[in-house]
Amino acid sequence: MALSCSYGSHCAALPFPAVVSRAASSPPPRSRGRRSSLPPAGCFHGAPRDAALVCGSAAGGVSRRRCELFDLHQHIVPFAESWAWQQSIVTRRKGLVGTGEDHSDTLIALQHPPVYTLGTDSTEDYLHFDVKDAPFEVHRIDRGGEVTYHGPGQLVMYPIINLRYHQMDLHWYFRSLEEVIIRALQSAFSIKASRVEGLTGVWVGDKKVAAIGIHVSRWIAYHGLALNVTTDLTPFQLIVPCGVKDRGVGSIKEILQMASDGKEIDKTALIDKAYRTLLKEFAEVFQISLYHNPNWDLQESN
Repeated sequence: MALSCSYGSHCAALPFPAVVSRAASSPPPRSRGRRSSLPPAGCFHGAPRDAALVCGSAAGGVSRRRCELFDLHQHIVPFAESWAWQQSIVTRRKGLVGTGEDHSDTLIALQHPPVYTLGTDSTEDYLHFDVKDAPFEVHRIDRGGEVTYHGPGQLVMYPIINLRYHQMDLHWYFRSLEEVIIRALQSAFSIKASRVEGLTGVWVGDKKVAAIGIHVSRWIAYHGLALNVTTDLTPFQLIVPCGVKDRGVGSIKEILQMASDGKEIDKTALIDKAYRTLLKEFAEVFQISLYHNPNWDLQESN
């Protein structure tokens, strides 16, 4: 089962199951059991003592804010579990506001099984199916924005960030998340991506390759970004993605495939490359040091 813990307390079980499977295209897992536990995020004062620096070392001895990284980017995590996990971290972080004990942010990276999510005020008019007979799970959650789709092959990153230590400016935060993706696509794949005035997300031509949706409570931001890497785009046809009717949806694989002369693309390598580059750019844009949190043992479900 998933674990939750407050600062200075022991870990306790969350009231939801946690089953994590590995993406079909990923190499064989290293862990040993049949069942998995989502990690006890937020149990540590800053980064754990044995946490390994992933990226974001400061130059010239300038200190950067720490961010603990939970790397499940090769794993398929049910949406409801990741959402509950985020909420438990946010609750703890809000409890630390004003105490001087909030020393780190959190970044969760994962993939989801097929699922549609709607924002707080989303309309079901953008669904091309009866929600009572949906092809996949449908969740209405507390982020902004309209309906979107998550599925295998899509890298989802959930930063849980105290904006008091960055900029207390939502426009800045949205643009910064977009900047992470734009830089990563250029750096890793020489793909020129851009913003579209009046819309949120990242675009290549008239196709949206990354969606962004957030919620902020007491300046703690959560939810985050979803980048289509090797995603099957078919499920997007059953919705109006993000409520934008006159533009399409794309993926990194689709873009590269068009320029590959029919050569097969290694999906696992593509996801790993996108992930590593996103981490690097995330650390640079937000001027943080990312530390891999090793204090949990992910066990696979078969």
